[in-house]
Amino acid sequence: MDTTDLAVTGTARQGATAEGGPGGRSPWGPDTGLVTERYIELLKQALTFSLWDGADGGVVMAQRRSVRLIQRLLKRRDLSLVKLPRPDVRAIGRDWPRLAHTMVGTQRLDNLHECVERVLRDGVPGDFIETGVWRGGVAILMRGILAAHGVTDRAVWLADSFSGLPEPEPEKYPADAGDRHHTFGALAVSQEEVRQNFRRYGLLDDQVKFLPGWFRDTLPSAPIERLAILRLDGDMYSSTIEALDALYPKLSPGGFCIIDDYGALEGCRRAVEDYRVAHRIAEHIESIDGWGAYWRK
Repeated sequence: MDTTDLAVTGTARQGATAEGGPGGRSPWGPDTGLVTERYIELLKQALTFSLWDGADGGVVMAQRRSVRLIQRLLKRRDLSLVKLPRPDVRAIGRDWPRLAHTMVGTQRLDNLHECVERVLRDGVPGDFIETGVWRGGVAILMRGILAAHGVTDRAVWLADSFSGLPEPEPEKYPADAGDRHHTFGALAVSQEEVRQNFRRYGLLDDQVKFLPGWFRDTLPSAPIERLAILRLDGDMYSSTIEALDALYPKLSPGGFCIIDDYGALEGCRRAVEDYRVAHRIAEHIESIDGWGAYWRK
C-alpha cells in the first residue's frame, strides 16, 4: 500500500505533507508526531473497513418473507446475502457493516479523534467512556489514541449489556413505546468478542475496563471518578437518560459529551433535550454528520 494515499490530521495539518514533514523531513523519520497521526488515521480506516472502499458489505434486514427464505437457503451452503454500500454511505455511518468493527462512520470517528486530542492537549482530567459499544470499534480508537501518545494514566471504559438492547418500559419511559431495538440480533455482541477485537489491534490491557450489564444497574455505581470524554450510543430514551443521569455529573469542565444518534433516533434526542432542560445545560449542540452531535462542557 502506498502510504502517501493516507489522510493525515493534527501535526500533518501544521505544514507537513504526504511527501515529507515540515522542512522536507521524511514522515517516517524524526517527526514522531506525524507518525503518530498516520497510525491513528490508519486505525480509523481499518476499524471502518474504509481501506476496502466499502467492500465489506452491509447486513441485509430480512423484513420480507422472500428475503428470509433466500437467506435460509444460502445459509445451508455457507453463503450469505450482502448489500454493498457506496463508500460515502460508510463515511457517514448509515449502514450496518458485516465485518467492520464499528458502525460509526469516518466523520464521527474524526470528531472523536479531535475531541480526544483536545482534552489531551488541554489537560482536561478524566477517563473516557462509551455507553453502548457494539463490536468495540470506537473504544478501540480511544485506546489507540492514548497508546499512540504514550498516555498511561487514563482508562477507556466500555459499558454494554453485551447481549443487545433492553425491552422498552413504556410505563416508565413513554418515549420508548414501540421501540424494536431489542429484537435486532445483530446488536448483541458478546464481551468476549469485543475483547478479541481489542486483541486484534494489540490494545487489550489494564487501561481497558468493562462494565457489563444494563446501564441502570452498572453506571450509578461504576468506579469512575472523572471523565474527559463521555460518548453515548444507547439508541433508546432509557439508555440515553440513564447514562446521562449517572455520568454527566462526572464529566470535567472542558470535557466532551458526544451523542451518537442525536439526529437519527427520536427517543435518544428527546432524552438529551429533557436532561439538558432539567439541568439547565446551555452549551450549544454541534452537529457532526447529521446524526451524531456533541458539546463541550
